[in-house]
Amino acid sequence: MPRRKRNAGSSSEGTEDSDFSAEHTDSSESDVHTARNTRLTRSSLRLSRNSQGHLTGKHERHFSISGCPLYHNLSADECKVKASSRDKHVEERTLSQRQDENRHSARQQAQTERQLRYKEKVTEMRRKRNSVPLKEQKDKYTEHKQTHGSSREPLLENITSDYDLELFRKAQARASDDLEKLRLQGQVTEGGNMIKTIVFGRYELDTWYHSPYPEEYARLGRLYMCEFCLKYMKSQTILRRHMAKCVWKHPPGDEIYRKGAISVFEVDGKKNKIYCQNLCLLAKLFLDHKTLYYDVEPFLFYVMTEADNTGCHLVGYFSKEKNSFLNYNVSCILTMPQYMRQGYGKMLIDFSYLLSKVEEKVGSPERPLSDLGLISYRSYWKEVLLRYLHNFQGKEISIKEISQETAVNPVDIVSTLQSLQMLKYWKGKHLILKRQDLIDDWKTKEAKRGSNKTIDPTALKWSPPKGT
Repeated sequence: MPRRKRNAGSSSEGTEDSDFSAEHTDSSESDVHTARNTRLTRSSLRLSRNSQGHLTGKHERHFSISGCPLYHNLSADECKVKASSRDKHVEERTLSQRQDENRHSARQQAQTERQLRYKEKVTEMRRKRNSVPLKEQKDKYTEHKQTHGSSREPLLENITSDYDLELFRKAQARASDDLEKLRLQGQVTEGGNMIKTIVFGRYELDTWYHSPYPEEYARLGRLYMCEFCLKYMKSQTILRRHMAKCVWKHPPGDEIYRKGAISVFEVDGKKNKIYCQNLCLLAKLFLDHKTLYYDVEPFLFYVMTEADNTGCHLVGYFSKEKNSFLNYNVSCILTMPQYMRQGYGKMLIDFSYLLSKVEEKVGSPERPLSDLGLISYRSYWKEVLLRYLHNFQGKEISIKEISQETAVNPVDIVSTLQSLQMLKYWKGKHLILKRQDLIDDWKTKEAKRGSNKTIDPTALKWSPPKGT
């Protein structure tokens, strides 16, 4: 069958300004993401063993890389000297402003002589740059990178003027000082690396479990995420700037199902590696047993969205192996917390079995299931069996026939029948009891729920990927 394909726009790596793309290094890497994250984590531990000093020069200890003097190629004493110099400069500037205010009216907009002289001085300083031979400078940078790798900040000298570099250093110190204040206020975790909340679209969600985000993000306690490309960021300001330029309004990949506002996109973990990795990291915040984070290439991800005039909002997803020897039709499944208890979980499960029917296979979810996943699957299997028995008109029935009709694994069918007390052993045979009371209860609930939260097989435009 033909697929309806949407282009997701340009790559997510191209949606940021260069001045804060460094903030996104950890969420924008591809092939080296795992290795780099491991190196950075180990380096963080190594640096944190000697937690003396702070980049601001105002604290005796630091609790993250952002405040570590060694990471910034400085010593604790050098940080104190720079802090003293910054404080002196602030005092001089404050005194100068007061003098200017005394001399001139507050409404006067013309620049003072002092301001003009300072402007000329800054312009001259920006023109100057140390004349170091290019090869010698490059060799120095290369040696530093080979020696320290990601455990140290790259050498920044001679990349720009001394004046602009000093401005950058001041901004670093100020950001580190703000982070330290948040830590003292209890808004930043010290040792647990536990992200407590995420800002996701118009929702602020409390997390349930630990997810292995890079340390610099995990220590913040709160992450800001783009709900379309799933990039994670450190602040509301960065998120706002990102959203102004992000061209994504739906997941990448092929749209294989659409009915009303509900769509499902098939995303290949090999073709859209960063998106799928970020999706897995997000899912781990709400799943206990999930272990897949970075090795996403062998998997396909089926992402369900709900559309409005702003875009396609993530409802949930499930992943499945491209080649599963045990015929698992789901490896991991998640409904976003803001969409739970609304029928979307069963829609995702039903969609996974619909794909199994098209593939002419019998499917089953990969174990172990999370607590909520187990509840959802048992409820789904119960409804499938009661619907089948309600519509069945024959005299004899078999587990094999039910499995072929519903694509549910026979083991799951038997366990569900046993839990419903509909399987009985009599005279050497297993009998399925048709309990009319359970069927009547199911019919009543089905009538109340309506047909809004159901999967329509005719809306699926999909054929099994080649090689599966």
